[in-house]
This record gives sequence, C-alpha cells and structure tokens, in this order.
Amino acid sequence: MRRLRAGWMGERMEAMRLIEASRHALARSKEASDIVAEGWQSQALAQAIGSRLAIAGPPELRGEALGLSEVGGRGCGVLDAPGLGTEGVRAARLTGIGQAQEVLQGLDELLGEVGIALVGVAMGAHDEGAYWQCMEAIDAADESRDRVLEMLRRLAVREQSLPEPDSAAGPS
Repeated sequence: MRRLRAGWMGERMEAMRLIEASRHALARSKEASDIVAEGWQSQALAQAIGSRLAIAGPPELRGEALGLSEVGGRGCGVLDAPGLGTEGVRAARLTGIGQAQEVLQGLDELLGEVGIALVGVAMGAHDEGAYWQCMEAIDAADESRDRVLEMLRRLAVREQSLPEPDSAAGPS
C-alpha cells in the first residue's frame, strides 16, 4: 500500500481540503488494496463530517448528519481498515466544516467516485469474500450519498424560504 504524501501527514485541515486530498488519492490509486483503503478513508471522512454537522451544523441537518455519521462508521466496518495509524487517517485531521453546502457537494462527489472505483474492484475480485466486501462498501457509499443529498435538499429548501436580503429595506 502506498504512503500518504509527507506534507499531509499530521497537518490539520478543513473539510474541503480533506475531501480534495481524498479525491486526489483515489484518482492516483491503481491497486485494488489502495482503492479499498481510499474507500475506507472516504467513509471515515463522511463519519467525521456527519458528526461535526450533527453537533454544530444547521438545525435542519442534524438528524440526517447523525445518520451520515452512523452510515460512515458502518462503511468503515465493512472494509478492512488500512494500517495507517492515527497519523494516516485523514478524517482525524478535520478542523472545521466551513460552508456546509460546499462541503456536502464535495462529499457527494467523493462518495460517488468511491462507489464507481469499488465497482471496478468488485468486478476484478478473485475471491468471493473480496467481492462481497466491495458490494457492502458500495451499498454504504450509496447510503452515505443518500444522506448527503437529503441534507443538500434541506439546505435548498431553507434557502428558498429565506426572505430576500433587501426585502426588509423597502422600496428605494
């Protein structure tokens, strides 16, 4: 298994930087074991982002965010945990969320890419155990995406129900 770039080891990062680091690492992954490890990383990141949003995110997202955290944890459980140690787990370096909508859109893209990559691994699996592990991980990535998409929908509804910024000022 390849090592993470030394510049990212131990560095604290906001959610979007971690999502981008994960997308780049997944794109560079060629071996099945590396793709599975990146699938695990993405589920750990979904779990961490879900936890943060459940605690400190917009109130209308908190229930779905808790669900995302649970599904992310389950997604990590179906995949073999990579031997990264604390320093190599990207989600452990999460410092903040930033703009929830931007982060959720980025996480949606990451989870979609992970699902596609895991389909490729499943199709090339030489044993039934690896195949079913990938299938369960694909299901977890899809369920995580469903939670993310529901949170994005709720944010869109909130945006539509907010008054226009200048509407309280009256006619000019």
